Amino acid sequence: MSHSIIFDTDPGVDDAQAIAIALRHPEIELLGLTTTYGNVDVETATHNALLLSELAGRGDVPVAQGAAGPMVKPRYPAPAHIHGANGLGNIDLPAVTGCRDPRSAAQFIVDTVNARPGEVTLVAVGPVGNLAAALQLDPGLTEKVRQVVIMGGSIGEGGNVTPVAEANMFNDPHAAQRVLTAGWPLTLVGLDVTHRCVLTQEHMSRIEAGQGELGKVLAGSYDFYRDFYREFLGIDGCCPHDSCALAWLLRPELFTTAPGHLSVVTEGAAEGQTIFAPEGRGFIQERWSQTPLAEVCLETDGDAVVEWITATLA
Repeated sequence: MSHSIIFDTDPGVDDAQAIAIALRHPEIELLGLTTTYGNVDVETATHNALLLSELAGRGDVPVAQGAAGPMVKPRYPAPAHIHGANGLGNIDLPAVTGCRDPRSAAQFIVDTVNARPGEVTLVAVGPVGNLAAALQLDPGLTEKVRQVVIMGGSIGEGGNVTPVAEANMFNDPHAAQRVLTAGWPLTLVGLDVTHRCVLTQEHMSRIEAGQGELGKVLAGSYDFYRDFYREFLGIDGCCPHDSCALAWLLRPELFTTAPGHLSVVTEGAAEGQTIFAPEGRGFIQERWSQTPLAEVCLETDGDAVVEWITATLA
């Protein structure tokens, strides 16, 4: 089955790996990249998206710039200690020759979905302000997209930037609450599964060998990212969070999912926490089960996912 996707991203080391998959996989028609702040500021995100496309020989892919900050809360500094100040491990990067699309990311999403109703899948792997803005422009998008895949959130795993919150949800919880409860066909691919996947040096060596000039950037940025994982989490490798969203899209049999009701805490000590109420389970009040149903990834075969990522890029 082929998938026509818009990839919403804040590249970002793991974003770069996922973008490489989206640019290469024969079952993906990449309609465009939309950029947001998160791992880096939005201007750097746009630069990196253009660069990665050009290195892959796909400078024809539109890149539209989007959200520069959260909808409501102040923006936190980009995590340069994780992704590097340039988002790609502080390695030297070649110049970019292309230019971004003149439309905003939200307008690009609206235009593209309306041109191909029922065909477009939105895959978002950063803070989801662009999707929230697109819904503001055209609330009818919920009935026009084929599906929505969000890399973010955490159900039972706990958080990675607070004790309870995953980074993308925490960076813009108000946008996340809007997007996760919009009522469109949505699957959440969160830390419960991405933390089961570890991309090792052996995997990256195979990827580098198969990706030409892009492979050099993927490998160089991986080294920086791996150092963070080794120091802070004791992992010899890195979690390819954003690639897992594409793995679910193309290899859903590698994941265990469950339907239920999602919401996101927007204020207080638990801001950014993703709350999941399984379908049909009763609680002391009904308020946790009043949002539209969505699908949530709860388990995965991590080794198989990482091997799929590697084989796709190698």
